[in-house]
Amino acid sequence: MNLTIAAAAVVLPCEELPPMTDFLVEELGFQLVRISPADDPRLARFTGFGIAIEVRRGFDGAPGTLQLTYAGSSEPPEPRVAPNGTRVEFVPRDRVQELPALVPELVISRTGDPAAWGLGRAGMQYRDLIPSRLGGRFIASHIRIPKGGPVPDHVHFHAIRFQMIYCVRGWVRLAYEDQGPEFILREGDCVLQPALIRHRVLESSDGLEVVEIACPAEHDTFLDHEMELPNSVVNPEREFDGQVFTRHQAEGSTWGPGPMPGIEHRDLGIHAATRGLAKALVLRPEAPSPAPIPWRHEGEFLFGFLLAGSATFVSADQTVHELKPGDSVVLPPMDECSLRDLSRDFELLEIAV
Repeated sequence: MNLTIAAAAVVLPCEELPPMTDFLVEELGFQLVRISPADDPRLARFTGFGIAIEVRRGFDGAPGTLQLTYAGSSEPPEPRVAPNGTRVEFVPRDRVQELPALVPELVISRTGDPAAWGLGRAGMQYRDLIPSRLGGRFIASHIRIPKGGPVPDHVHFHAIRFQMIYCVRGWVRLAYEDQGPEFILREGDCVLQPALIRHRVLESSDGLEVVEIACPAEHDTFLDHEMELPNSVVNPEREFDGQVFTRHQAEGSTWGPGPMPGIEHRDLGIHAATRGLAKALVLRPEAPSPAPIPWRHEGEFLFGFLLAGSATFVSADQTVHELKPGDSVVLPPMDECSLRDLSRDFELLEIAV
């Protein structure tokens, strides 16, 4: 379309202009900026709150819905119906993200099924590792970009309780608000992505694979068309909704005694960055051991993604499951499960909330 757009307006029908004028101006706070013709008005335009509304007498269109966002902690007014039938809804600007009740279950997701991959945003492919979402409380995604290069992403942020990304394979170039220059997240690296932090995916290698965990499963994503990333501010201690951005680099990291006997771990720094809300570790055996290793938890969520090697997972009902790289497990709280027959190259990403 070879046009230069100068302005935009939503057009609504009405039978009579005066009742709509009173409603929009006196009750909702819009300003009347145009009326035509003067002797028998059939059209009135109003502006306010970043939008323009044009009301036309005799216009053959649907009355639609007008959503108004308000600031502050007041209780939202009940929806209104304008004289022309337009529904008016009120939503808080600082809307609290709904946290659904947890519905625990044992979830075992297997890799290797081509039908499991679907196309997501910005050309990325997604594999859903928790189809039930545990009642909507958590989502876990295995994400890949088969052919690398620039990623058609925009600066955006999420209204979310918890979100982290672990690089399984390849590399991805990222930029985050107030965190300095863009950087490359490589295999074994991870980031904690606090709520509201602006970020952007810039570029990836061929065959990029990451695992992303988020709570709640359905959350709002907002695009920020004004901020450019990377930005000029460097403030690594800044808190975003009570958490701080954290980037863990596998290269040069240390291993220590793990939470299970015979296991050592690499701490990804999530516990400190979330003020104790979550923890993320990479686990591996200290030495080959034929003894079963207890695996249980008492929290909301325990997720394991097999990064390398193989193992046998025994669920609480003593069902045996053979695990290979790309398989994942979600454990219900208090279930007495175990791992055994860990291969020497076994590595498991474990995330607890």
